[in-house]
Amino acid sequence: MMRQYELVDRVRRYNPQADEILLNRAYVYAMKAHGAQKRASGDPYFSHPLEVAAILTDMKLDDATIVAAVLHDTIEDTDSTREEIDRLFGQDIGRLVDGLTKLKKLDLVSKKAAHAENFRKLLLAIAQDVRVLLVKLADRLHNMRTLHFVPPEKRERIAEETLDIYAPLAGRMGMQGMRDELEDLAFRHLMPEAYATIEARLDEFRRKNGKAIATIEKEFVDELAAHGIKAKVAGREKQPYSVWRKMERKSIAFEQLSDIFGFRVVVESVEDCYRVIGAVHTKWAVVPGRFKDYISTPKPNDYQSIHTTVVGPGRQRVELQVRTEAMQDIARNGIAAHALYKDGRVADRETLTGESRAYQWLRRTIEMLAEGDTPEEFLEHTKLELFHDQVFCFSPKGRLIALPRGANAIDFAYAVHTDVGNSAVGAKINGRHAPLVSELQNGDEVEITRTEGQVPPAAWESLVVTGKARSAIRRATREAVRAQYAGLGRQIVARAFERAGKAYSEDRLKPVLARLARVNVEDVLAAVGRGEMFSGDVVKAVYPDFKEDRKAAAAARPHGEAGWFGMKKAAGLVFKIPGEGGDQPSQQSIPIRGLQGDLPVRFAPNGGAVPGDRIVGILTPGEGITIYPIQSPALTDFDEQPERWLDVRWDVEEGTHEFFPARIVITAINEPGALGTISTVIGDNDANIDNIVFRPLSADFREMTIDVEVNDLKHLNAIISNLRARSVVSKVERVNA
Repeated sequence: MMRQYELVDRVRRYNPQADEILLNRAYVYAMKAHGAQKRASGDPYFSHPLEVAAILTDMKLDDATIVAAVLHDTIEDTDSTREEIDRLFGQDIGRLVDGLTKLKKLDLVSKKAAHAENFRKLLLAIAQDVRVLLVKLADRLHNMRTLHFVPPEKRERIAEETLDIYAPLAGRMGMQGMRDELEDLAFRHLMPEAYATIEARLDEFRRKNGKAIATIEKEFVDELAAHGIKAKVAGREKQPYSVWRKMERKSIAFEQLSDIFGFRVVVESVEDCYRVIGAVHTKWAVVPGRFKDYISTPKPNDYQSIHTTVVGPGRQRVELQVRTEAMQDIARNGIAAHALYKDGRVADRETLTGESRAYQWLRRTIEMLAEGDTPEEFLEHTKLELFHDQVFCFSPKGRLIALPRGANAIDFAYAVHTDVGNSAVGAKINGRHAPLVSELQNGDEVEITRTEGQVPPAAWESLVVTGKARSAIRRATREAVRAQYAGLGRQIVARAFERAGKAYSEDRLKPVLARLARVNVEDVLAAVGRGEMFSGDVVKAVYPDFKEDRKAAAAARPHGEAGWFGMKKAAGLVFKIPGEGGDQPSQQSIPIRGLQGDLPVRFAPNGGAVPGDRIVGILTPGEGITIYPIQSPALTDFDEQPERWLDVRWDVEEGTHEFFPARIVITAINEPGALGTISTVIGDNDANIDNIVFRPLSADFREMTIDVEVNDLKHLNAIISNLRARSVVSKVERVNA
């Protein structure tokens, strides 16, 4: 375990002005707080925060981050409090420790909403202070280094979580060294056989090619020296997980990999980087299509380097990465290499956002949280952005847009601006007209053709690959549906005021918004359109003395809202309206513009629903809404489509005699008069028979499937009870659609 003076020495090695008193106080406080606690390995628990701090000293981070690492488990696992940390170490460190405490128990693999919400909290905490991420990643790295002490079932979950979230997040922050080790450790635990196989092949590769690699290094150094370039040339071996991932992605064997080993050339200046390329390309033939300049066009995570592949010494393909020392530091430590994290100026938010492209990406990702996406959607979108490799495209004005590999022109439009994406109708790629779904390649120039008033088709959501585009399309679709509901609600409310003989204007609704528990008039109208609010309640909010006879109002409505047939859910639907003189219900529809025609409401075809049942509506685009009782087994078909579920409910005045469909199955004795007995029971209970289907079960029994129309669940149960009392009836059950 690291001693107190060792921690101070590690920090003072790169920061002679380090606050030795603060570091010593944190060491002693954490050691006393954790006391005799033990880790799964049997080591004192206090060794863990010290190792986390040691990892961060290798990144040369500021005193506050090191102290936060030493204290990061005190609030969670000891009797320490935030107030005590603030008092002893200051509010800056207290805020860091508190942010880490809230993130301690994350389960980011599960798709449950609660765990997706934890991921939101993780990124929100990072957005407040990115040092939270640095400590969290160091914490995860040390836990992964000691994962073999953890029980197997927990070990697999932690490794999967690391590979799924933390390693890609480290990569997006430019911390490639951290990412490589996290991936390597997770791969080792998740797929031990694959790891062992690839490691054995890499050992064999080293034995066979060791001398050749040394020879190539020397030839490069000599060639650059001949051009007056001072450079360090070192071999760079591909990590086992990267090897496995490339073999899986491209379906190739180990022997077919051409970039297992590469070389990194580190020089003193940017000018020297290009001089190296000139010298190398003059001496050796270039492999076409393998040159990438990330110095003039850095990656979004701040990575800079020049990549090239040449047919080098011994006619071997040699991959080179050329960069300066500063670029090397950023390539390995990413956002942690920022001077802002080394001299205590991390609180300067404007400077931080302006200088770090990686942190800008994080900020943009956090902006998605404010757009109303569900936690599950946010987790899905962020994972998409974490994992995809990138292509770089340009707008006609030269603006660089980085997109995930596989992105199309729609993704490009939304990357430029949400309004551009929403109004996109066409694209030009490199000056030629192309479909919006065209996949983009590195260097493409993309021009988007727009039409104002355009609403993005919902189908686009399945065509795009970026989280931002998916989120915006889903949001625009929801807003369009909301506008349609508001349009329907506006008609319903206007008619309600007209029936009441009251003057109507939307300005009259504004003073009563609080009474209606809505933020604005549009919300009120949309609520009425969706059936969440009764139009009479809106009239009463404006005119408190108004009283409406709902039965009389229902009979008077020529076109209407959901209450006409007992449903509070309304959206351009077909409603059943009681006929006069006991006639069968008729149908009337209210169209909604923009929804591919009218949306009729109908009951489930094989059993229906009656007042008294708890019900749900299932939306089928282009067909309408089907009402099911909650116990219907058919609803399992829609478990994976929650966006189609509508929360509907009955609004039937007690004592009304509207009819609703239900289905019963009767097993009856096969004897003369059985059907007459059953029909009489149904008729005596004031119900209608709509249809009967017979099926012989045996010589003695017949099965009758009868569609009946009843007033409510109580009425239906009375009929079933009376049927069961008849001697000709062996069995009777209700059918749920």
